[in-house]
Amino acid sequence: MAGSAEVASLEESFRKFAIYGDTKATGQEMNGKNWAKLCKDCKVTDGKSVTSTDVDIVFSKVKGKTARVISYEEFKKALEELAPKRFKDKSKEEAYEAICQLVAGKEPVNVGVTKAKNVGAVERLTDTSKYTGSHKERFDESGKGKGKSGRENIVDTSGYVSAYKNAGTYDAKVKK
Repeated sequence: MAGSAEVASLEESFRKFAIYGDTKATGQEMNGKNWAKLCKDCKVTDGKSVTSTDVDIVFSKVKGKTARVISYEEFKKALEELAPKRFKDKSKEEAYEAICQLVAGKEPVNVGVTKAKNVGAVERLTDTSKYTGSHKERFDESGKGKGKSGRENIVDTSGYVSAYKNAGTYDAKVKK
């Protein structure tokens, strides 16, 4: 059948897809969702000869009656089931080789992952240079927040009235 290096990369692909999206997965068993993702990402499903329905049917056929997952051995049987459908012009062994080459060494892809972007309103609301009044006091000159000191009134316990120009000069005058 397949070479030992190809079998190892096939098993590695099985493990990567088996743990995809599941933090508790060990990589020993694959669920139906991940099997469908593997077939889609590795271009096993082409929309004509092999569809997502075919993939689901093959998964149900190879798994145990009450099981919800397939092992690596069942995974290889599932590939054997799909191979003649995907490669109609080849013999059963050649088709299995070809489908193994499609899957071997592949990893799950994150397609359509949403990226965060700044829209006009968000940018306007987070621009600290446009803040006025008491809100302006919450940020330093660079626009970085001061934290608690920017939100709380810190009591001046120096003994002088606020905004007194000669604060701290009394002791110097008395000692003369």
